[in-house]
Amino acid sequence: MSNMIQNPNAKVILVGDGSVGSSFAFAMTLKGLGRELGIIDVNTRKAQGDAMDLTAALTYNSAKTIYAAEYSDCSDADIVVLTAGAPQKPGETRLDLVHKNLAIVKDVVEQIMESGFNGIFLVAANPVDILTYAVLKISGFPKERVISSGTSLDSARFCDEIARYLELDPRDVSASIMGEHGDTSFPLWSQASIGGRHLDEWLADKTDDIEAAKKKIYTDVRDKAYHIIDAKGATYYGVATVLAKICRIIIEDSHSIITVGAYLEGEYGCEDIYMGTPVVLSRSGIQKVIEVPLNEKEQEQMQISYKALKEVQDQGMAKLGF
Repeated sequence: MSNMIQNPNAKVILVGDGSVGSSFAFAMTLKGLGRELGIIDVNTRKAQGDAMDLTAALTYNSAKTIYAAEYSDCSDADIVVLTAGAPQKPGETRLDLVHKNLAIVKDVVEQIMESGFNGIFLVAANPVDILTYAVLKISGFPKERVISSGTSLDSARFCDEIARYLELDPRDVSASIMGEHGDTSFPLWSQASIGGRHLDEWLADKTDDIEAAKKKIYTDVRDKAYHIIDAKGATYYGVATVLAKICRIIIEDSHSIITVGAYLEGEYGCEDIYMGTPVVLSRSGIQKVIEVPLNEKEQEQMQISYKALKEVQDQGMAKLGF
């Protein structure tokens, strides 16, 4: 992998310039991450237009080269961020998307690999856990260098809802959503804390009915994406910001702990699948999967999520010939 990833001169290629992709490109520009950003999209005029528009924003931000790219430009990229895919429609679950988007991912990854790309894949197209698994198998890359955005956004929303309920700063909340990025995800209540104090103690200061408070917090987290989709057709600002955060960790080699979708090989009793879990992330990718202690209920929820994902994954990958 390119040594550029150890410094701010990283080269990032975005594949998929839709709502999520263009929002990600904007976030990377505003945050001054990397010195080169290439945008690939089936609609080349859209990629060209966004590149010109983003370039106009550089006067008041860090210097960066932004351009409409081709797959050959991936050859020396440090990170390829993959957001290409059909969008989620109102009333459609992420798992309903699998058959439509697996074919798109296969075509895209094969073209990226033909370029000689040897960096890190960051996948954010839905259903993200299954599509990331497909990227792993099609690319033949080590599992550490194929990362799913997974439940990173879910976890950010979880921390935000907890903070709103308690009137605290969400950056001080340590809490995760685990499992599938979708309908079978679950909150890790047993390990949630703020300022070294367990979340239950904070909730007890606020209410006499802790379980009702937890139910409200999680329901708001779980349903937020569907509410946004019903209101405006798609979600993109939140996930774009989370993707930029993940890229920052990789580019700066900060060895940060963050919840993403990681390949599991027996952790939590799950095999050969991507699921949301805390990890240590660095310039080499996922350095360590943190197997968080789960209580009995959480372990059951993890298995429900695992079985639901594995069934659809196996069906989808069989159609691709894997």
